[in-house]
Amino acid sequence: MTDTSAETPATEVLTFGCRLNAYESEAIREHAASGGLENVIIVNTCAVTAEAERQARQAIRRAKRQRPDARVVVTGCAAQIDPAPWAGMPEVDQVVGNLEKLEADRWTPVGLDADRIVVGDVMRARETAEHLISGFGGKARAFVEIQQGCDHRCTFCIIPYGRGNSRSAPIGVIARQVQALVDAGVAEVAFTGVDITSYGSDLPGTPTLGQMTRRVLAAVPGLQRLRLSSIDPAEVDEDLLALIADDPRIAPHLHLSLQAGSDMILKRMKRRHLTADALSLVERVRAINPNVVFGADLIAGFPTETDAMFQDTMEHVRALGLTWLHIFPYSPRPGTPAARMPQVAKPVIKARAAALRALGGEHASAFLAGQVGQVLQPIMETETRGRTAQFAEIDVAEPQSIGAMPLVRVTNVKDGRLQGAVARSAAA
Repeated sequence: MTDTSAETPATEVLTFGCRLNAYESEAIREHAASGGLENVIIVNTCAVTAEAERQARQAIRRAKRQRPDARVVVTGCAAQIDPAPWAGMPEVDQVVGNLEKLEADRWTPVGLDADRIVVGDVMRARETAEHLISGFGGKARAFVEIQQGCDHRCTFCIIPYGRGNSRSAPIGVIARQVQALVDAGVAEVAFTGVDITSYGSDLPGTPTLGQMTRRVLAAVPGLQRLRLSSIDPAEVDEDLLALIADDPRIAPHLHLSLQAGSDMILKRMKRRHLTADALSLVERVRAINPNVVFGADLIAGFPTETDAMFQDTMEHVRALGLTWLHIFPYSPRPGTPAARMPQVAKPVIKARAAALRALGGEHASAFLAGQVGQVLQPIMETETRGRTAQFAEIDVAEPQSIGAMPLVRVTNVKDGRLQGAVARSAAA
């Protein structure tokens, strides 16, 4: 028997924030394994809210207490935007920028012996880094980066300064990545990025998101399901709408980057859409595919938001019939215009966020209740739990293989999840 008690602990990657970070963490994990990195804790941070940064700092301190001999490297958007405070933490050995974190040579013993702060100018980046991952931790669902950065400057958002300007991955690179994941057993891929509806504007021929998606689906016939991450209502192209109407592999679930339901607040946010644009998009999509369900990102308590403006947002959620809501209580980000605007009191922000979550809960519950009796085909994420095409979780009575897509008749709803039993056929 081999004595493993003295083995060097493995490298661990802790991920905060968006799907893009999740994908990049997989690339970092593979680079670290290939580079022979051992006993290192890599923290991939998020900067979208002050709370996200606070959670990352807590995780760093906790991880160092648990593994005092491990080296700690901090990367991600928070590290890119303001590296000095992270480098100043006594637990941290190195801070790595968002460009540098995708370089394979960075995750080697030699790379870790470089300067304490290794953060370049992300605004100079003109291309996406080509980093193919071989799998997604054995999961049936995976994210694929199709685009990086953002050319827009919403008044509340610091992320462009962590990610740089918009740049798109070539179609061939995306297709190869999707094929590699399918070969590894992934059944569903979600396209992700900072502003995916801007895809292709920087590439030769300026392909649209819809055109790229159609070509990738044709190139990878083995992909069971493709999901799109956050969509900007101002930039949905005709090819994408045609796919939503005609291709059954496109998940009937769109998540909208709305942020508010008051036109005045949208203008102060410097968003590119108004409430009428969002309503027009939702109505148009439902006309071509009635099965599509919608989610949305919403910010509660944006500076200058009055009670009347907040009620406009509540009514907008009702008018759109949104099912899945992601609610962000506003928190000021230093360096953004919104941080200098008149702020809403924190208790008011908290109350408005709670009201939006409650409304979202009502809509989600109504949607789930409407699924009872339906025969669905979820992708199994564990042996007994799957995810439907419309993004609902479902518990399946009979154990299944991870990645399987059984026909399941929904019997009831429990604890916010569908419950079901395997059906012999769609009519069973």
